[in-house]
Amino acid sequence: MTTAFAPTAAGHDGHAIEAQPFEIRAFDGPVGAEVVGLDLGKPLSQDDFARIHRAHLDHHVLVFRDQRITPDQQIAFSRRFGPLQIHVLHQFQLTGYPEVLVVSNIVENGKPIGLGDAGHYWHSDLSYKEKPSLGSLLHAQELPAEGGDTLFANMHLAWDTLPAHLRTAVQGRRAEHTYLAKYAELQKRSPWRPNLSAEQIASVTPVVQPIVRTHPETGRKALFVSEHFTTRVIGLPEDESKALLDEIFAHSVRPEHLYRHQWAEHDMVFWDNRSLMHLAAGTPDHLRRKLYRTTIEGDAPF
Repeated sequence: MTTAFAPTAAGHDGHAIEAQPFEIRAFDGPVGAEVVGLDLGKPLSQDDFARIHRAHLDHHVLVFRDQRITPDQQIAFSRRFGPLQIHVLHQFQLTGYPEVLVVSNIVENGKPIGLGDAGHYWHSDLSYKEKPSLGSLLHAQELPAEGGDTLFANMHLAWDTLPAHLRTAVQGRRAEHTYLAKYAELQKRSPWRPNLSAEQIASVTPVVQPIVRTHPETGRKALFVSEHFTTRVIGLPEDESKALLDEIFAHSVRPEHLYRHQWAEHDMVFWDNRSLMHLAAGTPDHLRRKLYRTTIEGDAPF
């Protein structure tokens, strides 16, 4: 645990950007660190930003405590990492902010205000796109008194500990990902999944991704399949494909690979979709939960 005092840097208006003293505290677990003392509502110096970037690569999920920031400020910080992606469910965009997906179980005037079953299955955000998400940022707006946790699985560890027979089975293999894999199933279970328009369906055509991907910034290998979006292994009979994927899914989410985040007021959580899968643990129906999500575009997996 260290505290850094970055030198000042010039902002767009020519004024110096003051360094912010903050700490990065690694969790005692397989993934994650918390950032304490940093205000994401203020401009970040280049050195402070570089330190956050490095920590994100090292720990895969960062928890920024007590962030009383606006959607504009969340968007501005997210954009420093790359272009933002617009979720296919435009029905749940924050009004005036198409880059922000409202993740919420709240119903107002008979209509859901956000995606209430987001993260129901283990997944990596937007793995069904040719350029899946680099990372996602989720900012707590309203939290339930109980429940609402988010689990993260370290897919580098999942690869590093994969049994030899599975390594051999997946080496060089590719798999199909599709947003629609479990959509109809989710639609039957909850009010959160609207019927998709032809335009929405056309924007989420299936893609093929490597089962083992290389992180473009660190070079580390990670498994890149999920129970939510991965439908089949290319080139294998259906029964063999299902059996192989089931084994990989079960291995990926072993307890020793997981971090469970218990949300605190105004938490901002920033995770690397190239390194992790995540899962929503669920919220009791009678308790309100609302968070704002931004998603950064990444590279084509290789």
